[in-house]
Amino acid sequence: MSHVPYVNAVGNLMYAMVCTRLDISHAVGVVSRFMAKPDKEHWQAVKWVLRYLRGTRDHCIVFNGSEGSICGYVDADYASDLDKRSYTTSYVFTLSSGAIIWM
Repeated sequence: MSHVPYVNAVGNLMYAMVCTRLDISHAVGVVSRFMAKPDKEHWQAVKWVLRYLRGTRDHCIVFNGSEGSICGYVDADYASDLDKRSYTTSYVFTLSSGAIIWM
């Protein structure tokens, strides 16, 4: 693994994630945890993300409308875990019908 450009590849994926490809943010977050000591499985995951990017390079977020309106949707579940009483929350914000941030 010492000859594999793992750190360089993950850095390039981070740049793509921040600038244009929000859809790979979870995968990049996972593979970036192993930059100090990557294994073969981690390199396979990086190559998978690169293949995904190559296969979806013609896909894009489409913004409909001319006004640029922002709309947010939020959902929360406060009683899903009766033992711990923890809750889960999710959200998505759209700009002209195109998702721009989500969790």
